[in-house]
Amino acid sequence: MVEAIAFLALLVWAYLLAARGLFWLARERDDRDEPPTPSAWPSVTAVVPARDEAATVGETVRSLLAQEYPGLRVVVVDDGSQDGTGEIARAAGATVVHGEPLPAGWTGKVWAQKQGIDAARAHAPRYLLLTDADIVYDAGALRRLVARAEAGRLALTSVMVKLRCESLAERAFIPAFVFFFQMLYPFGWVARSEHETAAAAGGCMLVRADVLEETGGIDGIRNALIDDCALARQIKAEGPIWLGLTDSVRSIRVYDSANAIRRMVTRSAYAQLGYSPLNLLVTTLGMALTFLAAPLLAIFAGGLPQWLGAITWLMMAVALQPTLKFYRINPLWAVALPLIALAYTIWTIESAVQYVRGRGGTWKGRVQAAPRAAPKGYS
Repeated sequence: MVEAIAFLALLVWAYLLAARGLFWLARERDDRDEPPTPSAWPSVTAVVPARDEAATVGETVRSLLAQEYPGLRVVVVDDGSQDGTGEIARAAGATVVHGEPLPAGWTGKVWAQKQGIDAARAHAPRYLLLTDADIVYDAGALRRLVARAEAGRLALTSVMVKLRCESLAERAFIPAFVFFFQMLYPFGWVARSEHETAAAAGGCMLVRADVLEETGGIDGIRNALIDDCALARQIKAEGPIWLGLTDSVRSIRVYDSANAIRRMVTRSAYAQLGYSPLNLLVTTLGMALTFLAAPLLAIFAGGLPQWLGAITWLMMAVALQPTLKFYRINPLWAVALPLIALAYTIWTIESAVQYVRGRGGTWKGRVQAAPRAAPKGYS
């Protein structure tokens, strides 16, 4: 039995390294294979939903208005903030839309995006930049996004913003978070029209406005808690999409403790599993086999299972290296990947418990995934 587990864990990592889109190499980046400059820059309107984001929204708006891009408009939707978010955004130069009360059947962020998109229609932009109120852009970031979109005739161009990685908790958990996301949605598969994998990163999504409307508009994902990937699935049915890493678009949200990262994960982890107890069980067992079996065997077993466990542990440590390098984190953190994966597994289980207790999807005072109104269609 022990030998069978050891061989199975080894086979899992052989598959992950060789046959899952080489996700672990982190090759898809916005500064590689840069496309040519378009003959003319199409119109873009940035839509920024913001709920109690006074600490960051001003910096976000200023970074957008400082883009080396002609005619960019910025619309901030003040989603019932109590901390002066709207006033700060307006002072920074954005057009501010005061959000209407949240209607039934919508999640808060998507409802705010809907109102911002409606306001943007007055200028008939070719592209909508759906971004967050804690994201800052280097001056040339939007030009790079639009150039890629135009060259590839992309319906959706997204980058996974570079998350802050300064505190001990961030150094421990953020690279692994990005690694797991790439493992779940290999970026190379996302870009392949013949592959069904679709994903985007909600902090920065450049969407063709006409394609969005043709696919049902933002209304089509009105109840999505994981709105970025839901939008990617909707858009990919109509046109090509692309997702990559970036150094030029960054999150300034601070996760100064493991508890802060825990809250981020528990908000939506169970939604990712379709609110399914069976999916939760399978995921928990899968995480145990993939990340925990090998180190336990390497430490406590003997003979062949111990050697197989050690080899498998080394394989997972090697796989994490490109992501650690991207974040400029000590490569020795890879040794701790099993413990980090254990923490994410526990938080996923906690996410399910919160859902059962009627606290699923809690974000800034809103419970968005109560059992009595669970979103449908996730699997």
